[in-house]
Amino acid sequence: MSSASRYLGWLSAVLVPPGRKPAGGGAKSRAVLGYATGYPAAELMPFVRSLRAVFDGEIVLTADDRPDVHALFAEYGVTAAAPLPSGDWSPHPVMERFAAYDAWLAAHPEVEQVLLTDVRDVMFQGDPFARPARTLEVFIESEDWTLADHAFDQKYLKALVGPDVAALIADQPCLCVGTVFGPVSAVRRLCKAILLLSAIPRSAIGGIFGADQAACNLAVHLGLVEADIRPNYDRVATLSERIEPRIRPDGLIANPDGGASPVVHQYDRHKLLFDAVREQWGAPADVAVRGRSKSTGDRFRRAVVSFNRRLPEFR
Repeated sequence: MSSASRYLGWLSAVLVPPGRKPAGGGAKSRAVLGYATGYPAAELMPFVRSLRAVFDGEIVLTADDRPDVHALFAEYGVTAAAPLPSGDWSPHPVMERFAAYDAWLAAHPEVEQVLLTDVRDVMFQGDPFARPARTLEVFIESEDWTLADHAFDQKYLKALVGPDVAALIADQPCLCVGTVFGPVSAVRRLCKAILLLSAIPRSAIGGIFGADQAACNLAVHLGLVEADIRPNYDRVATLSERIEPRIRPDGLIANPDGGASPVVHQYDRHKLLFDAVREQWGAPADVAVRGRSKSTGDRFRRAVVSFNRRLPEFR
């Protein structure tokens, strides 16, 4: 006997089944996709400006309908993607984005390679597509930690599949869902795997922040999708608080071995790097304050949405 499900109802409306590909146009074969809702143009500047300095392909960001964002996108040739239609309920943007990515890629079959990436805390030091990928690439977040060491991942792995299944992959490396690279067909498979894995054991879990990371680790480490697990400081450098930040004489953010990755993630966790990126790419000083002030009404609405996403669903 089935019962209503907010997450599964939303998912059925946004999934793009195979074979339903609208005709795409244009000659672009590479694209960078990101989900940037909730941010003013000032917070998107380092991402957009540093990427456009090294990459002349398609940049597609889902963002809010704001004049400052439109002006930034127009100046740097960024395509603004419309958010997915929302009804009475929608998941957290970190989950919603994978349905949006899948839908956009389905509508643009001319794109062959794609980078899915976080936006606010990512900047670029080289062309991410300089070395094409033969298969899906996922990236280790904490090179010295396994999933068993990572409390955040453990929390959501157990929420999705329970402690016994989570234990099956506890000795595997932590993969960061914030950057994913590869051929479009493989990337779309991962998007669908994340969305579907997040529907268990109760669909309310699928709507919350953290479910995306857990589902990505499950999909790859359980072999549900084939992927090349790439070391940290390869195509992507993910900078934890535990590293000693360093800037090379040429101005690039240095990896521990002295090299420089084309994609830098979580640079904002280090004031030295954050200030250097802001100075080079133009974000104003007040962006350093992450807790932007919100009205009491905004806080109340966010609390209601967060509560509704966590309600259990009986089925």
